[in-house]
Amino acid sequence: MILDKETAKKTAQLLLQIKAIKLEPQDYFTWASGWKSPIYCDNRIILSYPPIRNYIRENLAKQVEALYGKPDVIAGVATGAIGIGMLVAEYLNLPFIYVRPEAKKHGRQNQIEGHLTPGQQVVVIEDLISTGKSSLNAINALKKADANVKGMLAIFSYGFDAAKENLQNTPLNTLSDYDHLIEQAFQTSYLNKEEFETLKTWKQNPATWGK
Repeated sequence: MILDKETAKKTAQLLLQIKAIKLEPQDYFTWASGWKSPIYCDNRIILSYPPIRNYIRENLAKQVEALYGKPDVIAGVATGAIGIGMLVAEYLNLPFIYVRPEAKKHGRQNQIEGHLTPGQQVVVIEDLISTGKSSLNAINALKKADANVKGMLAIFSYGFDAAKENLQNTPLNTLSDYDHLIEQAFQTSYLNKEEFETLKTWKQNPATWGK
């Protein structure tokens, strides 16, 4: 869900500006899943641009407060959301933890890094939501540790049905999403009409696009 449309447009504009999101409607990228896609998103690039990093941090933090008040802990999903999650926690003066995809095979064999007390209220920060599988994995790990997961906030979501299904039991809000992104790109002449329609078509059935 998008809380603020102006924030969604501004976030989309900034992600395009620093090429954290790249659009190639005449060509395509190949994702790890094998999907062919006219869009590629790497929000870790945000960390290299202090003014944009601060904008994302502050807006995520404000939405955490608006939705959940002050939770006990902020959790980042490894690896993409460790940096931005820690910045949000610092802005809110809250403890920070992060969740690995799986437990380590050595040492203390932690999946959750940092101090978490059973029963604590946790808000999870993600950088990107695609199918939602990695996000759900992190949420399940936190629940297994007896955390009270209040919800999740992310910078960007593709808005896939698979993510809605995987995260149906967890409130999810994002600063921006695919629909706001391509609309903003079209209105600012980043995309022409034909390219805009191509990107709309991809969203309808991304698994078979480009084949």
